[in-house]
Amino acid sequence: MVTIDRRAKYIAQLEEKWQSLTIKDDTMFGMVMENQDICLELLQRVLPELNIQSIRRLETQKEASGPLSARTVRFDVFVRDQQQRTFVIEMQVANRHNLPYRLRYYQHQIDFDILNVGDSYQKLAEYPTYVIMFCDFDYFQRGQVEYCFENRSVKDDGLSLHDGRKIIVFNAKATDFHDNIKVEGFLKLMNNQVDQRDELVKRIDHEMRRIKEDPRRRHGFMKYELDLMDARADGKAEGLKQGKVEGLKQGKAKGLKQGKEEGISATIQALRNINAHRDQIIEQLIQIYELTPERAQAYYDKYTVK
Repeated sequence: MVTIDRRAKYIAQLEEKWQSLTIKDDTMFGMVMENQDICLELLQRVLPELNIQSIRRLETQKEASGPLSARTVRFDVFVRDQQQRTFVIEMQVANRHNLPYRLRYYQHQIDFDILNVGDSYQKLAEYPTYVIMFCDFDYFQRGQVEYCFENRSVKDDGLSLHDGRKIIVFNAKATDFHDNIKVEGFLKLMNNQVDQRDELVKRIDHEMRRIKEDPRRRHGFMKYELDLMDARADGKAEGLKQGKVEGLKQGKAKGLKQGKEEGISATIQALRNINAHRDQIIEQLIQIYELTPERAQAYYDKYTVK
């Protein structure tokens, strides 16, 4: 149970957190990208060769609709342009050391949104896909601003698979932007550096200020975070309750272990009940129960109802 004093203190902390949100935070990034003009210009800077003219579809926190038994994915930003090209834009702050596999799965999930039962594989030719990852770290440790990948022959560099898939990974820790000056300002903004010479950066900075002054946005953020706190508290309380009962029956050590298991299960279900997505739940498990990312993922898979 969350006491009144603790809740009041947490609300004060949330106020501070709301005001300190930056473009690196998923919440703020998604809200800024809801501005189609800003999202369009960012895409135009990332992929100038595509001559993207307009956005036909834009969703933030879009849940990919794969098979029921598949792992759920939510894309930070999902965009489709006037030529049916699909763009997934992600903000990645923590290095989980699994980026290539995450990207592989993302590409797979995007196709579920395109290909329906009975469709020919040829339909995919009309829907090129691009995954753009803005990372607050240099995953590949090469010092490059941009890492670009597509499927090519390992024996003949000039032979492309032409499967319509492309992955771009940006490194916000890079320092040499001579070939990527169009995204320099945005990457520096990820490090809280506002380049007043960059019109896009100025618009994003203004949009973030506008969002923080919007009472509706603030209320939505506060409510969601408070719901998370209540779900965490409910999960831990259930776990302690179950642990005490089990402890009386089978001994303290086993009871504590059982209590932890029950607590983790209850926490996962409570967070799912408020529609928290997978990565958020895993992050909460890591913080509450001091788990490694691998153990938290294993518990999520174990206690998630398929």
